[in-house]
Amino acid sequence: MSPRPVPAILAVVIRDGQALLVQRANPPDAGLWGFPGGKVEFGETLLAAAERELLEETGVQARATHAFNALDVLADDGKGTLEHHFVLVAVECQWQAGEPVADDDALDARWVAIDRMEEDLPLSRDVARIARQAAALGPR
Repeated sequence: MSPRPVPAILAVVIRDGQALLVQRANPPDAGLWGFPGGKVEFGETLLAAAERELLEETGVQARATHAFNALDVLADDGKGTLEHHFVLVAVECQWQAGEPVADDDALDARWVAIDRMEEDLPLSRDVARIARQAAALGPR
């Protein structure tokens, strides 16, 4: 069987002009800031995966409402051989309860002002763009 892309989600929570971000503990992107997220488990819906990963990584409870973007993440070994291919699906989540506390595979977790995130933190690719897109969707 040939390798296949791995489906994963990004739980995108926007509240009061801020995005909930975590600092990644593990590769890829260890040390960089991005949205809570992870692999979709077999039989799990995208929305359920977003709610689960968000709770596991930050302790924040939210209601996942819909997927609104998707990204390919391809990485090679530096010699041109593809090591992994993730398909990341951004899922809008509406905050319900809790304040972020880093857990699971996150080093830190916090609310970050969308209009300053690029200046304040080292971000994973596309984080600021996805945060602005989610904020533009407005409250639902």
